[in-house]
Amino acid sequence: MPEVMRYAAFTTTPTGGNPAGVVLDARELSNAEMLAIAAELGYSETAFLHPTDERQYRIQYFSPLSEVAFCGHATIAASIALGEQIGPGTVNLATQAGPVPVEIAADPTGGLIATLTSPPTSTRQASEEETRPALAALGWSADDVDPDYPAHVASAGNDHLVLAAASRGRLADLNYDFDVLGKIMTDLGWTTIHLFWPESPVVFHARNPFPPGGVVEDPATGAAAAAFTGYLRTLGRLKDGTVLTIHQGVDMGRPSLLTCSTIPGDSRVKVSGTAVPIQ
Repeated sequence: MPEVMRYAAFTTTPTGGNPAGVVLDARELSNAEMLAIAAELGYSETAFLHPTDERQYRIQYFSPLSEVAFCGHATIAASIALGEQIGPGTVNLATQAGPVPVEIAADPTGGLIATLTSPPTSTRQASEEETRPALAALGWSADDVDPDYPAHVASAGNDHLVLAAASRGRLADLNYDFDVLGKIMTDLGWTTIHLFWPESPVVFHARNPFPPGGVVEDPATGAAAAAFTGYLRTLGRLKDGTVLTIHQGVDMGRPSLLTCSTIPGDSRVKVSGTAVPIQ
């Protein structure tokens, strides 16, 4: 069996961020074997790389329950692991959601930082028939939602329901029906629900329930962060080139920091973060 590495993404400490498994050469593994490895690790995702050329890789992502088309935090983790072996520069990843180039660079502390360019983003307003059962499963009332931010289904490789909390306290109090919400999300094809509260126009706090993956909550969700950035741009709340900061994982004791920016004339989004090995 190939080496399974463990990294925490979107953090500078192993006790923060979102843990991910990384296998840098999975060419000899079947899908069933990759799923078994991901299930044994129990992390929200594990990334499996299949080298195809110099600095070119096909990449697959598995949650403990199934394969996922694209995962941001596991991409950051895998890219940092790659950078530690092959050095800074661009790596090109072929995901099920499309090509994802990643720029790996030295950061001011002497470590590495990775910046992925997401698959194209899109968003649409969520219907009341979609949001009503989701809010009920979350235990939220209509008054718990900020009307300044309409509920949308946003995508950057995966679909995410985007809901704005009316207060930081509402966001902090997350206690939902795992089975009911998981069924709703599976039926509608949502990977996570991106719950957020705006601290300012460019600083946000987020939480991401992930029951379809068998995980109560994701401490950092790069794919959802990219989709959310596209959502804000569509609403006219972000100018091209604006840098967005998202704090996630704080309420579950694994603080994470995600930095996102739009690209002029391009629906894709850049998502940056660091990652560190978990011993």
